[in-house]
Amino acid sequence: MKSRAKLCIIVTVFAALLAPPAGAVQELALILDWFPNVDHLPIYVARQRGYFADEGLELNIISPSETADGLKMAASGNVDIAVSYQPQTIIAAARGLEVVVFARLIEHPLTTLLFLKDKGIKVPADLTGKKIGYTVPGLMDVLLEAFAKVNNVRDYEAINVGFAIVQSLTAGKVDAVMGPFKTYETVTMAHKGYQADYFELEKWGIPDYDELIFITSKKNMQIKYTALVGFRRAIDRAIAAMRESPPQAFEDYIKQVPEADRKIEHDAFQLTQPYYAASQDLDINRWRRFSDFALKYGLIDKKVNVADILWED
Repeated sequence: MKSRAKLCIIVTVFAALLAPPAGAVQELALILDWFPNVDHLPIYVARQRGYFADEGLELNIISPSETADGLKMAASGNVDIAVSYQPQTIIAAARGLEVVVFARLIEHPLTTLLFLKDKGIKVPADLTGKKIGYTVPGLMDVLLEAFAKVNNVRDYEAINVGFAIVQSLTAGKVDAVMGPFKTYETVTMAHKGYQADYFELEKWGIPDYDELIFITSKKNMQIKYTALVGFRRAIDRAIAAMRESPPQAFEDYIKQVPEADRKIEHDAFQLTQPYYAASQDLDINRWRRFSDFALKYGLIDKKVNVADILWED
């Protein structure tokens, strides 16, 4: 705890020295983890309602070309903020990437091991010897490996399907996919006439974790501390506004993302609402539990001190 307090003092001093002139608008570049969808709704609500502007910020939102782009771009300083995942961030920290988690978006797992309902899959071990897709290289393939160890899934073939989840399942290229969200891809498949089923990770041996988080580099946390704190406040404010009036928040989102499929996004939003972060508090004990699990089951090969990667107000 002392090391975290010391880090906060150092960061605050840097922020005071490097803060922009009063009244200046500061630009922030944020890269998403996926194409824009209702998982990201608070970001777009904050921009639509001027919450970022109230903090003196102008936010540029970028969609990734590859599912693993975000974390690498944030760690290297090519963007200011990335939407990432708690497991991905712990894996990256174990590999030496200097990232800081400073805010939350989705506070419980949405990730599933998804499959078509008519495939006769009842328990994870039924996937032994099957082809299993995964979405985010360096995360979902590693998470799949841990899930397989915990649930006695043997001799499977892991295949990177990237964004092509529904196509890969319905075309029979894979028997299941690790990575789809129970609140989104299930809805997409239902709208296309397919019945999906899934294993929820937290019910099959994977510890609870923050599904979607906001990360930055340690250097950027020093340089743009004030702006990042303002970003965090705006997100918290947007989530509170969403809870007060979900229909209006959804309309604000659609104004920002007019290309979205309104019917799919609406149904997905109904399922996602309970999972948006109730606060911006980062639970260090929960992070430690997942980090310990990651070490035990081979997601990482060395212990991660999670206090080093969590920002503390």
